Amino acid sequence: MFDIGIAGEINLDLILYGLPAAMPMERELLAADFVTTLGGSSSILAHNLSMLGTSVGFTCAVGRDELGAMALARLRASGVQLVDVHYHASLSTGVTVLLTHGSERRILTYPGTMSELTVENLSLEFLSSLRHFHVSSFFLQKALQPGLPRLFRELKQRGCTLSMDTNDDPDDRWAGVLDELLDLIDLLLPNEAELLCMTREPTVERGLDALAHRVPLIVVKRGARGATIQQGARREDVPGVRVVPVDTIGAGDSFDAGFLHAWLQGASALDATRLGNLAGALSTQRPGGTEAFREPALMRQFLRDHGWNDILPGAPSGTS
Repeated sequence: MFDIGIAGEINLDLILYGLPAAMPMERELLAADFVTTLGGSSSILAHNLSMLGTSVGFTCAVGRDELGAMALARLRASGVQLVDVHYHASLSTGVTVLLTHGSERRILTYPGTMSELTVENLSLEFLSSLRHFHVSSFFLQKALQPGLPRLFRELKQRGCTLSMDTNDDPDDRWAGVLDELLDLIDLLLPNEAELLCMTREPTVERGLDALAHRVPLIVVKRGARGATIQQGARREDVPGVRVVPVDTIGAGDSFDAGFLHAWLQGASALDATRLGNLAGALSTQRPGGTEAFREPALMRQFLRDHGWNDILPGAPSGTS
């Protein structure tokens, strides 16, 4: 049995730091630093969940290229079990280039194989081994989307719980089967902007009002301010963890990892959110979404110093 199964995208993030805010055409612009890290919300989540000690099964589509091989190697090193990896014959593995300008960034993505995974690619053996199933980057999973309502219903009948983090919609439509899926999932993990877009409401409060009767548990990520929990009629704000961030890329996916790691162990929504805030803050201490989790000593020290063991006994040991 896997604690959680994740079907989604995998790629590398190529991150350039220290770029000027204005970027004129036909000029050679110099960056102050450059880092290559594991990217893709689905794979960042899988990596960090595994480093925290959750048993993760991951399925994806990649190209037969070095980018795909490097990304898969990063996941294997974290302890993630790769199941049903599908190699595309003609498309290359996707890649994201992040251009950082102080506290803001441009995000440029070549989807490649990100949109090629289908529900039919998921084996019965994989699906039957899951306690919980999660989808991130919903709008990038164009081939996966049509089969998700049927898949979610089948998994629920087997007693599997379901969660989703839509991430952004590059087309800004927020449509398709999303509305149908909201009535099937147990847990929704949007950030503020995503909640407002999917509900077409002007405030987080009104967005939560619109979904509270449909989704049993909603946790809205609010950056440095922490998160807001909506569970039935109960709403609660959970303050964030004060840190000086090196990089906020992947902080939301890392929040998901901390939350799901605790929630799948039976922690309350409040305690899981506290640990989500901790995991999100930890990720900001290194470039990219996974690098802080790749340093087990840093991870253990940070989580211990910020009270992880007070909430969930037994600090993660990480994978060297």
